[in-house]
Amino acid sequence: MIITSSTLKDCHRALQIAEDDDELFLTVGCHPTKCSEFERHKEGPDAYFNALKALLQNPATNSKVVAIGECGLDYDRLFLCPKETQIKYFERQFELAEMTGLPMFLHDRNTSGDFANMISRNRNRFKDGVVHSFTGTMDDLKFYLDLGLYISINGCSMKSEENLKVTASVPLDRLMLETDGPWCDIRPAHASFKHLSGITEEQRELYKPAAKNKERFEFGLMVKGRNEPCTIGQVLLVLADIHGMDAEELAEICYENTLRVFFPEEAKSTDH
Repeated sequence: MIITSSTLKDCHRALQIAEDDDELFLTVGCHPTKCSEFERHKEGPDAYFNALKALLQNPATNSKVVAIGECGLDYDRLFLCPKETQIKYFERQFELAEMTGLPMFLHDRNTSGDFANMISRNRNRFKDGVVHSFTGTMDDLKFYLDLGLYISINGCSMKSEENLKVTASVPLDRLMLETDGPWCDIRPAHASFKHLSGITEEQRELYKPAAKNKERFEFGLMVKGRNEPCTIGQVLLVLADIHGMDAEELAEICYENTLRVFFPEEAKSTDH
């Protein structure tokens, strides 16, 4: 499981959570809507950047870091961070990927080609990249695939029939699945929901267990209103149904893609 960081503070919190669990890992970077933090940092933008860099260079912690990000551009929420600030500090984070050789966990929202142009211009600076929570057009998909990027799908990626058509066009060797919790669940109003009509009772217990309000938290149950890691199975079932595939077979393909990008040493050891 990869804990996605959005700020320097998040990075430290994620590291605290992950350091005592062999199955938890994290990203290091700054989300586009949080990039004003660079300039609000008490010692200035360079100090903020160097603090991210220090986390990546620390031998005691860098084995837990599997990607740079979440970084990119988000023009849907410019009220949180101006466009110029987002662009400036997205550009700087390519240096982190170049320095470490880590893949990039990428965010693109309604950027009118700016994100695509920046990725294209800096593509030689990072080995692999994943455009997460993908909701783009068929043209966007082709552009990113031509750049050798992977595409990650969650509940928000499949809201409309058009989304489903684009999602179905992602080559299986470039496909990843994600929860993006605590948001981006599959809802009854989404076009994808009909593909869950054949869910078995066993699958429901695994991927959509009963939920309680957070005040009545109970192990084994979900928290009401929160998208949790177990729901990644719902994304899998929708995509398996779209492709007419066995869900276990598709899960194995997506898992191998994930290893190839985020855990390359483990991927080598499992190659047949």
